[in-house]
Amino acid sequence: MYINIHTHHTKPVEGIISIGNLYKDFDSIETNSFYSVGLHPWYLINETWEEQFEVVNEKCLLQNVVAIGEAGLDKVTETGFELQQTVFSKHIQLANEVQKPLIVHCVRAHAEVIGLLKQTPVHVPVIFHGFNKSKELAQQLIALGYYLSFGKGLEKQGLQEVMGALPRAKIFLETDNSTASIEEIYAHAAAAFQIDEESLSLQLQKNAATVFGAALTRI
Repeated sequence: MYINIHTHHTKPVEGIISIGNLYKDFDSIETNSFYSVGLHPWYLINETWEEQFEVVNEKCLLQNVVAIGEAGLDKVTETGFELQQTVFSKHIQLANEVQKPLIVHCVRAHAEVIGLLKQTPVHVPVIFHGFNKSKELAQQLIALGYYLSFGKGLEKQGLQEVMGALPRAKIFLETDNSTASIEEIYAHAAAAFQIDEESLSLQLQKNAATVFGAALTRI
């Protein structure tokens, strides 16, 4: 059993539990798949985000929408940073209200993301997706109680070394929008932890049960 907690390819695949991320086209949600919904910081527009967020508010109540996000802060995009902070705070509040995990997009803004997660205290599991930074930052985030999700970056030995130094109970895997398969990413992660893939699979199933509860078994 493979668990892919963040992908932009939402077609169901046998033997893989995937959480498809939607930041638009929310009416494309199908009953036989799992989703996260949220407004991506790259695509925020001052004049329309509130209307879009109302749709997120509605869709996040669906049984097969199991997480909020991806949402967060990005210092590389052209979207105004103040707007990003406003909208991210709204996602934190929403995740608290509906009691669903929050999937975070963060680029060069970890201090600010952590600040907002403390300013609007988050009461649900938080997953930093697509993590590809240093061991020191990884350990800081895990010490704060957050989870890290790794993807295609595990092809690099350096990131495998970062992952290998972390507690397995705080880890997830994902494909995001890459062409890499979740099977390939599992293989890299197993190598990083120096364990067999079956043991890794059982660990990630436990992690998913902790974070998502029974949500991923409802369909």
